[in-house]
Amino acid sequence: MMVAGLPVPDDAVAELAELVRAAGADEFADRLEVALDDNVKLLALTIDERAIILASLEDPPDGLGATAVLLGEHEWRQREGLG
Repeated sequence: MMVAGLPVPDDAVAELAELVRAAGADEFADRLEVALDDNVKLLALTIDERAIILASLEDPPDGLGATAVLLGEHEWRQREGLG
């Protein structure tokens, strides 16, 4: 699945759902799980969802090592007043 334009293996998306649920983002975790069940090929993320991922990823699972891209984009949006 492509998540926010980045290829992420399905098992990593499942693990991400667990991580964000543990962080208290149940609706986002549900959305990730439904996307997996429905074999969604491309999943766009909101700015808030990106922030949830960054906050919940202290030690990213394999396949989510591209968090640096998300972090850079998030920091740029903050600097530019876009989120």
